[in-house]
Amino acid sequence: MTTTLRPTEPLQRTADGGLSRHFRVCVNSRPVGEVRLCTHAALPSVAQIHDLRIDEPERGRGRGTVAALAAEEVARGWGCGQIETTVPAGAGAALRLATALGYVHRNRGMVKPLGDTPPQLPAGSRGRPLTEAEYGPWREHGAAGYVHDWTSRGVPEDEAAAKARADYAHLLPDGLATAGMVLSVLEHEGARVGTLWLSLSGETAFVLDVETDEAARGRGHGRTLMLLAERQSVAAGRRALGLNVFAGNTPAERLYDSLGYLPVSHTMYKPLL
Repeated sequence: MTTTLRPTEPLQRTADGGLSRHFRVCVNSRPVGEVRLCTHAALPSVAQIHDLRIDEPERGRGRGTVAALAAEEVARGWGCGQIETTVPAGAGAALRLATALGYVHRNRGMVKPLGDTPPQLPAGSRGRPLTEAEYGPWREHGAAGYVHDWTSRGVPEDEAAAKARADYAHLLPDGLATAGMVLSVLEHEGARVGTLWLSLSGETAFVLDVETDEAARGRGHGRTLMLLAERQSVAAGRRALGLNVFAGNTPAERLYDSLGYLPVSHTMYKPLL
């Protein structure tokens, strides 16, 4: 039996050059599932597998493996050098399949339920708003780190830099005055020790960036920054707090685990050689 991908629509192109297409997964022309493939909205050299599904009676026969490999061939034809997919944390079979096909973790999505009472900060610690004078250097530093995170995982530097510019412009169009965004500085005993970028624009609050200043690391301020995020989220009426953590950032992963964050998704990627 031969497993193939059959397109259900013409190749779709966005105004900025993005590509997408929906396929049926077929065995000898018989539909057994579906998959959608597209290029990343901000990284044209990265393809994304969405909604790969094999009908239940057909599972366990290698259909998903062949469909994923066929999607990789399509992505190569589009000129992509990398492909990624996001797997729900509870989808063990999908996670095993991606791992077997050579995908590696890029980041984990995590969420923590929040109660009604905001946590207290340690004695001597307090949060304050980021100032206009601090905003420019903070943004420049954060964008540089963002570019490094992507280039270290195989994304071309020009695409990573373009993504950083686009994401910051989209998320902070009005700088410090952007609605739904809270940018804070954590101080301890009057000295600055870290920064926090929190989004309150959705039902679930989301930590977009958190960083302890280099000279203040190893003293528990990272935990305090996350407690500050919880305080701000509860005060705004949010009952859950989410974040992404890049794979390999072991100290951060251990911190979030210890604070009660639970994994909800795994984003995985693979170079297309």
